Amino acid sequence: METRRTGDGYAAPAIDIVARLRQPGPMVGVELRPPRLGLDASRGMDVWIDMYHAVRHLARSGTFVLLTDDAAGDPEEESLAHLAANLGGAADLETVVPFLTCKHPLEYCRLFARRAAGLGVAGIAVVGGDHSIGPGRCVPHGKDLRGILRRAQPGFPLGGWANPHRDPVEQARFVADDDFSADFVLTQIVSHHSLGRVESFRAELERLGVDIPVVYGVFLYRSSNSRTLGYLNRFFPVPARAITAEFAAGTSANEICARSIRRLREAGAEKVYVSNLRGGEVAVRLGRLAGG
Repeated sequence: METRRTGDGYAAPAIDIVARLRQPGPMVGVELRPPRLGLDASRGMDVWIDMYHAVRHLARSGTFVLLTDDAAGDPEEESLAHLAANLGGAADLETVVPFLTCKHPLEYCRLFARRAAGLGVAGIAVVGGDHSIGPGRCVPHGKDLRGILRRAQPGFPLGGWANPHRDPVEQARFVADDDFSADFVLTQIVSHHSLGRVESFRAELERLGVDIPVVYGVFLYRSSNSRTLGYLNRFFPVPARAITAEFAAGTSANEICARSIRRLREAGAEKVYVSNLRGGEVAVRLGRLAGG
């Protein structure tokens, strides 16, 4: 597909990701993690190859793809370097959205946005990043960095962040603020065990007249291992007791995840992204989950 260059250097893809997110109907995207820094060369190459095939397959099918930036505080190889070196043409990247946290020097963030725009990715998700680990933020909040990037490249789609596990009404009001500076919103991981908070968040957005599209995070829990669930709970609220009970009842990992997707759709949260999929399994597993 062809791209068009805008005045700010953005290689705008033929598919407008924001317009697509506004379309009615369900959508299931995926969040992938680049290799951790420090892997031996052979292992790192294997991870990149898996991701290369996954991103190419997902892009060809028009699937929304998020690429993390030092997820869970673990330093990761930069996603843009891989995209530029191995995927190339904008037709391969028009549904790809890399994350960018504020936990980098400001000049790096500016350069990252310019490079991403030049590659023809769908946009970037600009978020604060975990305060408790790793380097400090270059600006206090994700909205501050989005404001800086928006002024430099007004045509480039930027994603924001919301967390319905905090006060969902307050979170909706943050999204409604004039200085939120986002074209779409991604949320913290939610599930069928947190529908009340999702519904409160959505109700307040509707009351305020906010029409920014929202994509809700869903996690693929692979087991009820208590150590793993405890570790994950450091980064987002994990309904460990409920998840353990579902596995104990014989429910599969796929069905638990699909149950969350179904229940969110029923609550009006039709757009979701699935986290914790691995590159080599994405095509098959995501297809099973997408049907809800």
